[in-house]
Amino acid sequence: MKELSVIAWQLGAGIGNTLALFAVTLILSLPLGLLLALARTGKNAPLRAAVGGYVCFMRGTPLLLQLFFIYYGLPFFPGLEGIMVPGRFAASCIAFLLNYAAYFCEIFRGGLLAVDPGQYDAAHMLGFSRAQALCHIILPQVARVTLPAVAGECLTLVKDTALATAIGVTELLYFAKAAVNRTASFAAYPVAAAYYLAFSTLLSRLFARLERRFAC
Repeated sequence: MKELSVIAWQLGAGIGNTLALFAVTLILSLPLGLLLALARTGKNAPLRAAVGGYVCFMRGTPLLLQLFFIYYGLPFFPGLEGIMVPGRFAASCIAFLLNYAAYFCEIFRGGLLAVDPGQYDAAHMLGFSRAQALCHIILPQVARVTLPAVAGECLTLVKDTALATAIGVTELLYFAKAAVNRTASFAAYPVAAAYYLAFSTLLSRLFARLERRFAC
């Protein structure tokens, strides 16, 4: 028991970066995903095609590969040599942001398509501009429809943060691996799993409460 307590305390050093990566990704990818969804459901055909290609690429290639490309390949990309040299944590944030924005784009696109187009006309008849109709009528319905899918992606994000250890980000799994190598004991892995499970459980309860509130 004492050994597990020591390991839990040591692994706690990585929680900060894990939570920071989760928070940065979520805070930035949600609005970006919504903007991409609006672009993909808009009337501008070239923009729709460009966003569609972006979403297809980001969803069709592994996040780990994107992480490697941002960190190892971006500094050697033509035109960016020596200019774009992100640190480990920054590279992780960029890769996660771009990846999750694509997934949230598809979730929000589905939500936008689920809203009856006639509601735009009704809002216009009531004197609402398109932006006002979007903010006050459409988006609240999109939020209610897409909340379960967004919750699922957030839970996936909790687990995906462990991928950042592949480029040396000192997050939770990084310290777990270090503890295993140092002690020649696998006890650190169950402790790390407990941390991830606790965080996922808290998020699940939070989203369950939000779903009940939106259902009222």
